[in-house]
Formats: sequence, structure tokens, C-alpha cells
Amino acid sequence: MSLKTAIASVRLRRTEKNLKGDQKAFPDALRNPKQVLVCLPGGLRELTVVKQFLPTIQELFKPATISLLTSPDIRVADILPRKGFNVITTTSDQVGWTGLPKKNFIESLEKIKFDTVLDLNLDSSVFTSAILLAFPSALRIGRGNHRGIPYYNLEIKTKYLRDERNIYRSMLDILQYIKTGQFPERRPKSGSATPLEESCT
Repeated sequence: MSLKTAIASVRLRRTEKNLKGDQKAFPDALRNPKQVLVCLPGGLRELTVVKQFLPTIQELFKPATISLLTSPDIRVADILPRKGFNVITTTSDQVGWTGLPKKNFIESLEKIKFDTVLDLNLDSSVFTSAILLAFPSALRIGRGNHRGIPYYNLEIKTKYLRDERNIYRSMLDILQYIKTGQFPERRPKSGSATPLEESCT
């Protein structure tokens, strides 16, 4: 572990101790979001996969305003849509040398008062960890067996390990089920189960 990673971890643990989150009641917590923050992954491959699911995310959380938060210094101009989403681009001057977001950047996000944070990172990131801890009252959603409490108050487990497409699909399908009580309809190939059916076995 590098020095900057060790220092970032200590600072995150210090924030964890002071975190006091609200209990969430489901499915109500998913039904009326107003401001949703989607933490995008840092890899271009994962971003390309996430782009395919943006209409699903938009439909899932409507009529909320959805903001897409990029990882530091990731260029997304040619990847993300220009309409329908508020894209928050993170620049190097908004991040400290440890990889944690600076205080003024966190404060600028807090002014938007996000009530839901969806983390689509599949790998650990001190930057995203700090963002999640900045919204203790929000519904914080992420992949199971990843960061866990206190970063998430809703974890969605999936059997897929590195299949990004099916990981994201499973997560969003489960959110849809929690919200409505129904799984989205899929058209599987003849004789094969859908990724959702496979993930629930």
C-alpha cells in the first residue's frame, strides 16, 4: 500500500466514524427521488457499457434530475449523451494528492442535495468512497461484496464477477423489481435464461 493510499484510507475511516445515516424504507425510497447522482466508473470500457444503460437509469429514476459524475480527468465528451443528463466532470484541481476530492468540490456537490447516489464503479476508488460518505442521508446503492456499510445502504449482489454488462443489468433489474414488484421484460435467446434469471438462481 502506497503512502497516499494509506493516508486516504485513514481519512475515510475517520469520516466513517462520524457518519450517521437515515434508515430507508423500501420500496418508498426508490419511488420519489428528486436528485440522483450516478458515480461513473473510471475505465473507458466500463463507461462504454454504462452508456447502454443510461436510458434504463433515466426511466428507473424518473422524474428525478440525474447527474453523471466522472472519475478524475476522464474525458467523456465522446461517450456520454449531451441531453437528458447533467454531466459533472471532475478535474485534477478538484482532487487532492491522495486521490480524495477536495473540500470545496464536496461542498459544491452537497449544494445540489442529492437524495440518491448510484455507484457504478466495479473497482474500489477512494474518490468515489469519499463522495458516498458525503451524503449520509441519501439512498446509496452499489454492487454487493464491494464497499458495503457504511458506503452503501442498499447492496445488490450478483454472481457475475467481470461481466460488466450483466452486472449492470442485474443491478438495474433488481432496482426495478424493488420499486415496482415486477422484473423488466426481457427477450432471451431461444432456450437460454436471461441474465436476471441466472443471477437469481
